[in-house]
Amino acid sequence: MNQNAIDVKQLNYKTNNFELNDITFRVPKGYVTGFIGSNGAGKTTLIRLIMNLIRPDSGNIEMLGFEMSNFEGEIKEKIGFIYSELYLNDKWTVKKCEQCISPMYEEWDESLFKHYIQKFNLPLNKKIKTFSTGMKMKLSFAIAFSHHAELYILDEPTSGLDPVARNEVLEIIQQELIDENKSVFFSTHIISDIEKIADHLVYLKDGQIIFDEQKHILLKEYQMIRGNTADLDEELKGYIINLKMKQTGFEGLTKEADAFIELFGDRVVITRPSIEELMVNIEQGDLSSDKLGDAL
Repeated sequence: MNQNAIDVKQLNYKTNNFELNDITFRVPKGYVTGFIGSNGAGKTTLIRLIMNLIRPDSGNIEMLGFEMSNFEGEIKEKIGFIYSELYLNDKWTVKKCEQCISPMYEEWDESLFKHYIQKFNLPLNKKIKTFSTGMKMKLSFAIAFSHHAELYILDEPTSGLDPVARNEVLEIIQQELIDENKSVFFSTHIISDIEKIADHLVYLKDGQIIFDEQKHILLKEYQMIRGNTADLDEELKGYIINLKMKQTGFEGLTKEADAFIELFGDRVVITRPSIEELMVNIEQGDLSSDKLGDAL
C-alpha cells in the first residue's frame, strides 16, 4: 500500500529560461509537508505540473496512489486546492460561488460549507470584491474544506496577508488539517509559517530537490557551528556550508558537528538551526556533495 499522498519520480521540464531537473520527492500521507524555496525557484511551476495544468517532458506523478495523467478527474475530486489568489468572479457573492462550484464535486457538502462560512464570519450576500485579502483566503479554505478532500495543496496561502490574517490562516490549517487522515502540501517562501506547522520538508533550489526529509531528522543532521578562525584549515573549511569568517570567529552550517567537537571540544559552539537558518545557509552556500552528504 502506497504510504505517500504524492509521489514525483524523475520529473523533467524545460522552457527557454527555466528547467526542472530529475525531480523526485514524496508527500507522506497524514503529514503537513512544507515545500520551500526562494521566489523563482520553481515551486509554482512544479505545483502546476503536479496538478496536470502543464505537462512534463518526462517523469511520473502519482497522487493518492494513482497516476495523475490517467485518473485526473477522480484525483481532483479528492484534492482541496488553495492558491495565493482567489480566481473567482469578484462580482459573485458567497452564495453565488457555492451555486457555481458545488456541481463540480460529487461529494460537495452544503452543510459543511455553511459551517465554515459561519465559522469564518463571511457574509453570504456581499460581493467578493468587497472582501479583504484575508476574507478571500478564508473563502478559498471554506471551498476546499467542503467536499471531503483527502489531500490539500496550498500554494502560498499566506502570501500578501498582514500578520494578523496570516496567523488566522495558520490557525485554520492547524485546527482543520492536522489530521492523520488528511495530507497537506504547503508551498511557501515564508519560512516562519513552515516552522509552526510542517512535519516534513521538501526544498527546491535552482530546479533541483536539495532535500526531502522529516523536519526533526533534518534539524538533527544539520547544525550551526561557531568557533575560532585559527582552528580551521582548508580541509575543515570544506565541511562547512556558507562559511563566514569574521573578526570574532567563524560560523556556518555543517553535517559534521561531532567531528568538530572531537577535534576542538568546547572551543566550538554547536546549536540547532531554525528552518530559516538552514534554508538561508544552503541558499547562500556551496552545495557540493561533501558538505551536503546524503541530502542530494
